[in-house]
Amino acid sequence: MTPEAILSHEPRVLTEAQRGSYFERGYVMVESLISDDWLARLNRATEEYLERSRSLSEGGDMFDLAPGHCAERPKVRRLKWPDTDPLFWEYANDVIADVAADLVGPDVTFHHSKLNFKWPTDGESNSVDWHQDIPFYPHTNYNVLAIGTYLHDTTDEHGPLMVLPGSHNGPLYEHFDKSRNWTGHLRSDDAAGLNEAEAVTLSGPRGSITVHSARLVHASRPAQAAGMRPLLINSYAAADAYPYTTGAHRTENYRKLVRGEPARWAYHDARPCPIPPDWSQGYTSIYAAQAGESARR
Repeated sequence: MTPEAILSHEPRVLTEAQRGSYFERGYVMVESLISDDWLARLNRATEEYLERSRSLSEGGDMFDLAPGHCAERPKVRRLKWPDTDPLFWEYANDVIADVAADLVGPDVTFHHSKLNFKWPTDGESNSVDWHQDIPFYPHTNYNVLAIGTYLHDTTDEHGPLMVLPGSHNGPLYEHFDKSRNWTGHLRSDDAAGLNEAEAVTLSGPRGSITVHSARLVHASRPAQAAGMRPLLINSYAAADAYPYTTGAHRTENYRKLVRGEPARWAYHDARPCPIPPDWSQGYTSIYAAQAGESARR
């Protein structure tokens, strides 16, 4: 579905200006959208998972653990599949699914979720280098997006999402090095050509959401704040956007319809997309890939 066709449908949550800004700039931020009740429930569940991680020395299927993780000082980089928890799945079907429908069209499928954490740096970098999402999971069209929910107040010192406005209409970049090793980020020569002076850092109060196109070039700087920063991400696709490859993020909810009707035809965007590695045997995280660890589980 084209942007014009999507915009012909009445909005559910977003204003017309917000929808127009998304298609022009590749992202939109809505402050304080999520209710205090939802935030309390999500934060309680998050703390429970962090407590559970204290007993682990290896990440396994659910946790991606940073080097130095221990019971006394848990350092979870990512909760991999929060949508397998009934509470997080309920949230994925709530108001943010309406936000997705406002931007990819009325027929929406769930793609994946993840709960990312940033901890005080303590000398090591916890930045995320410039990358795009769609090279990780190419689809027949680009009506694919990610919605981030700020569970805590998030300032520039927490290393929030940083975006390059309009880059979703630019090229798709290789996320392999020149030896064809997957790195999960742009090559250094491509990154050097970005105009970082145009980057926008999306800080905001708890309950705010960010939405960005899967084509948008984005990153995040290291956290400088004293406290931990959690970021819940839910990704969605238009029902007529079909994956080319085995998804790196697959649970029983993968491609479940969350709004509207199933697609009878695939919509094909003429712009090509690079193909990632074979993730059929599992995937760890972008943190592992960018740190030079194996991205395969």
